[in-house]
Amino acid sequence: MILVFGSINLDLVARVATIAGPGMTVLARSYEQHFGGKGANQAVAAARLSAPGAVAMAACVGADAFGRDSIENLDRNGVSTELVRICDTATGCAFISVDTKAENAITVASGANGALSAGDVPDTMLGSGTVLVLQMEVPFPASLDVARRTRKAGGRVIWNCAPVPPGLTRDEAMALLDASDVLIVNEHEARDMATVLGIPADDIAQLAQRSAATCIVTAGARGAFASTADGQFFEAPAPVIEPVDTTGAGDTFVGAIAVALHEGRHLGDALRFGCKAAALSCFSAGAQGGMPVRDALHGMGAL
Repeated sequence: MILVFGSINLDLVARVATIAGPGMTVLARSYEQHFGGKGANQAVAAARLSAPGAVAMAACVGADAFGRDSIENLDRNGVSTELVRICDTATGCAFISVDTKAENAITVASGANGALSAGDVPDTMLGSGTVLVLQMEVPFPASLDVARRTRKAGGRVIWNCAPVPPGLTRDEAMALLDASDVLIVNEHEARDMATVLGIPADDIAQLAQRSAATCIVTAGARGAFASTADGQFFEAPAPVIEPVDTTGAGDTFVGAIAVALHEGRHLGDALRFGCKAAALSCFSAGAQGGMPVRDALHGMGAL
């Protein structure tokens, strides 16, 4: 079982000529509404790429239309919602600007995501066959608790340290690494983590060697690379594409890595699988809109 412990948001997307900077106002002709939240995105990505019934999600939503619609969306995509709790706080919402080059800027109002607790995951859901997927949009102590329980039960933990929260301490960063089997970050997040840990910003090998975790860094059009604690290095290229919207590509990559490792794939193969799935996700608008199903990867040699 792939268990995603994380956020559910409703995304409001505006397409603009340029992304607004401090003190700026930009106009958009309209906006689009999409399902999102890094946790929900990764759960949907994994469910579309894996066998039926393989993915479950633990999360919190509000008792509102956004929450009800978000649960129905997960159900439609084959994600088990037994552990999605309805609470009194409004469902999380994200405000996304996408420019003409398909780059994006995102502001998240956490809402009900802040109510998620470790107690929402019973021990019966954790075992040697569990692959737990975490991000940084729900309370860190709750994520850390579930990660440690998963490791204790013999399962594996994939932690997408995104976004790296302001004020993350060295002790917290080390606790995160120590509770993870795989750390996934983009280049910006890798630099942030390195700064917190006091190591060179471009030294992924040293980041991996600080713990037993395998560290994967995504690099956009340059693909992804990984370093293991025992000094092995792997990399995979990104397919050359003309993206429509890169929103959700990173989450697609994480979901694909979870599926690949759950299936027992070699790390190098998992990276290639993740890069190809992420590339395909960029051809449609919205975080989940372009996330591919398994059959769509046949033409890219990813199976």
